Amino acid sequence: MNFPDLKLIPDVQSSADFRRLAIDRVGIRGLKYPMQVVDVDGSAQGTVVEADLSVELDAAVKGTHMSRFVGLLEGRDGVLSLERFHALLRDMVALLDARAGTIEFRFPYFIRKSAPVSGVASVMDYQVTLGGSIRDDRVATTLSIVAPVTSLCPCSKEISEYGAHNQRSHVTIAIRCIDGAAPVGIAELIRIAEAEASSELYGLLKRSDEKFVTERAYDNPKFVEDLVRDIASRLNAEPRIAGYRVESENFESIHNHSAYATISKDFSPG
Repeated sequence: MNFPDLKLIPDVQSSADFRRLAIDRVGIRGLKYPMQVVDVDGSAQGTVVEADLSVELDAAVKGTHMSRFVGLLEGRDGVLSLERFHALLRDMVALLDARAGTIEFRFPYFIRKSAPVSGVASVMDYQVTLGGSIRDDRVATTLSIVAPVTSLCPCSKEISEYGAHNQRSHVTIAIRCIDGAAPVGIAELIRIAEAEASSELYGLLKRSDEKFVTERAYDNPKFVEDLVRDIASRLNAEPRIAGYRVESENFESIHNHSAYATISKDFSPG
């Protein structure tokens, strides 16, 4: 069919639907897009986000306009901050004439760290998720980080004549911030996770650094339970946080399974 006048092209998505079933979420998932992520301290770095965008669809409408989700990102300058994320949620539901919507951005975040003794610099990567929902112009956001750390078993240290088994652990911290309060930053959450571990990790270590982190972990043994409790205690003392979920998975070096623990407080991602 030939439509020389674009106004004459049928808009099938906007046609009526007679099944009278509203759809909770409809949109796109797994869109990869380059963005400049700005942390709360103003520091910025380029990354590639994997994005899920969706809206609620009224029971009377046949479909949503999928291309508008991509156009929403294309119409911006590729900068991602908490303030711009709130604006993106509002613009999305307005563009798609929806009452409610959700966005989730997942991306690697990089921090350049100096080794504890030699000072040699290297980059560590962390997984970050920024999620948000909007309903009737009320916005709720969550920030989540996954930090790899070292945990050393207190029981192994106590019962062994020498040495103790240790393992790499993944600590996940997900938070909801108090509306109107100063936001909590990505690097800040990562630092909390690393500070409460037996030892933090580094991309590059010299022999003097390896000695330091090995002894640091031995002097600071923690069960998976200790990890989540110590981090939760830090978050409980933070007035900017409305709710949180803390998880730790220890990839055991003496078992073929992981040890796992989680603590939540007033947390629902929406």
